Amino acid sequence: MEVDVMCNTFAYVFCLELVLLTAITAMDKKFTYILLMSTIVTSCTQTNVSRTPYEWPDAVAPVADVKPHIRALHGDTVMDNYYWLNDYFKKGADSTAVVAYLQAENEYTDTMMKATEPLQAKLFDEMKGRIKEQDESVPYFKNGYYYYTRTEEGKQYYKYCRKKGSLEAAEEVLLDVDALAAGHPYYAAGGFNISPDNKLLAYGVDTVSRRQYTIHVKNLETGELLTDAIPATSGGSVWANDNRTLFYTKNNPSTLLTEKIMRHTLGTDSREDATVYHETDNTNYIGVGKAKSGKFIYIYSGGTLSSETRYLEADNPLGAFKVFQPRMKDVLYNVTALEDRFLIVTNQNATNFKLMECPLDQTGVANWKEVIPHREDVLLEDVDEFKDFLVVSERKDGLTQLAIRNLKDGSAHYLDFGEEAYTAYPSTNPEYETTTLRYGYTSLTTPSSTYDYDMHTREKTLLKQQEVVGGYQVADYVTERLYARAEDGTQVPISLVYKKGFKKDGSAPLLLYGYGSYGATMDPTFSSSRLSLLDRGFVYAIAHIRGGQEMGRQWYEDGKMMKKENTFTDFIACGQFLTEQQYTAPEHLYAMGGSAGGLLMGAVANMAPLLWHGIVAQVPFVDVVNTMLDETIPLTTNEYDEWGNPNEKAAYDYMKSYSPYENVEAKDYPNILVTTGLHDSQVQYFEPAKWVAKLRAMKTGNNVLLLKTEMDFGHGGASGRFDYLKEVALEYAFLLALEGITE
Repeated sequence: MEVDVMCNTFAYVFCLELVLLTAITAMDKKFTYILLMSTIVTSCTQTNVSRTPYEWPDAVAPVADVKPHIRALHGDTVMDNYYWLNDYFKKGADSTAVVAYLQAENEYTDTMMKATEPLQAKLFDEMKGRIKEQDESVPYFKNGYYYYTRTEEGKQYYKYCRKKGSLEAAEEVLLDVDALAAGHPYYAAGGFNISPDNKLLAYGVDTVSRRQYTIHVKNLETGELLTDAIPATSGGSVWANDNRTLFYTKNNPSTLLTEKIMRHTLGTDSREDATVYHETDNTNYIGVGKAKSGKFIYIYSGGTLSSETRYLEADNPLGAFKVFQPRMKDVLYNVTALEDRFLIVTNQNATNFKLMECPLDQTGVANWKEVIPHREDVLLEDVDEFKDFLVVSERKDGLTQLAIRNLKDGSAHYLDFGEEAYTAYPSTNPEYETTTLRYGYTSLTTPSSTYDYDMHTREKTLLKQQEVVGGYQVADYVTERLYARAEDGTQVPISLVYKKGFKKDGSAPLLLYGYGSYGATMDPTFSSSRLSLLDRGFVYAIAHIRGGQEMGRQWYEDGKMMKKENTFTDFIACGQFLTEQQYTAPEHLYAMGGSAGGLLMGAVANMAPLLWHGIVAQVPFVDVVNTMLDETIPLTTNEYDEWGNPNEKAAYDYMKSYSPYENVEAKDYPNILVTTGLHDSQVQYFEPAKWVAKLRAMKTGNNVLLLKTEMDFGHGGASGRFDYLKEVALEYAFLLALEGITE
């Protein structure tokens, strides 16, 4: 359910995160009018891609067994015919039948998509062919060494390496992930953490794809893997300055909640590790980190409404953590240590956050003094500390900006990026005593780029830009920033990109992507895989809907809890705007979203089925009420601040009013492809499975409904840098088939 955040610097971008009704609503009548008008227009237009209607096989779709289950709460009784599909997760009596049903759905999907297999193979080769197989990341310097990853031709993973003192020095391969992953259908390594004396590497490994990592420790001098193995963790860890003590986050084995911060001493049994913090509020996430200066270790506990930080001097690992400031109702705060003071980013009486400071020995809120005040039009997101500079990450008018503040003379300036829609962010900056900022930059047309910026001279140096093998000309593509008017008059930003030659006459297919939850911003970024759609005439657009944080903290607040429906109506408004402006037409408009964005897909399919020709719902969170009522499901209680607690009647009624599974009706739905993973820990497989089963039983019309379950993977799909492209190829082939594009 939670937003996907991948902390490994070599993590792969994956797709995050979709006819007439028997009784036509007023909204649907409007969409029907658009549909009829656009049909007249597009019948007279030309396209530069040949189209041949795809002939879907006359195959019989699986029918899930009906096994009634009663849910009675708040005086409301609901019959759930497909509740039994959670038995594989619950280890119930129907476990085998669940797997058989999922396999039957896979076989049906394979049959229906059979004729697209040559196209899928072509798309895979095309997308894989754009990736530079033998490549190397930009090295970063930390504590005397340059660190980087490199990939080799034909290999799915990578090697984590370093060189001492100079890039001309001999290479040390610290971890050969290609070798470690051999024989595993799924393999994820992350949380790489070098001890202060540079002699030890701690790292986490997940071979199941449920984000449950075992931490290992390697002696970098001898190459020996120590006997220390710490299971059921979040994967990351923090070294104390003694080079023998590790702090890490322990997960609950059933709910997967981040439950305890533990202290491990090398050479001891992890079952004897000391608990240094136990979070008793099961709505909070917790984690452990270290100040860039190396002086402090932090424990962070927080939900979406309030947070609390503890800290400990890293030279004293056996000491007791101190509470920085006890948690306050509806107040979030993050702590950053400078040499002589702490900085605090907080929303206390500041919706868009402000920056405060306090002495190292007086950390309570009474001692906080303002450094950067609250601004109504600027969201203060984060700060990166250096000895003489502070880099402030902000967001204004939906775009990121980086402010450089000189801590010596108080001067400040912004970096200039010069594009209409882009994404910029501080990259890997582990060194404290440096005047160089490493930052990343990308846009819908600009491949991911890494820069070094001298904060004294204000000179920037391009270190590397993602190479698109086979050639890519930025001038061949156009990006725009548009605004759609939502139901309540709110202006919702849209970022879009298309290839030159696009005609705004309603004839082009358009894929509209959305997320809109957890305050996660869907910034415009480059994708070489996406070129396979753009080069075939597609427009790609991102709807920056409420529930994200693109337009400030209030943008998030207005798309969560009892205002969640704003997320859905914003997305519908964006789709409607794009058809009205003739960027596309309903018979060429497609929607895509994953996880909480999959909830969005389910909701807009129910609310405005006539607007979309097709929907791709990736690992969709669609059974909101039942999931939020079951505290044994991983991460449920952490989500109460996002969705509400359905044990409370008002929250229950509101959730039920929009939950896709609850609101399936006997009506025509768009063509829909649904994907999931059997081992998904974020959105369990049974949510999309139940949704598809109910849609099959109730939907009218002949539009296609497909469910694809990856039996070896979880929320993020395949782990290899090429394997995930097979999933992308399937999704793209589905969209292209609906457009009649076969090449």
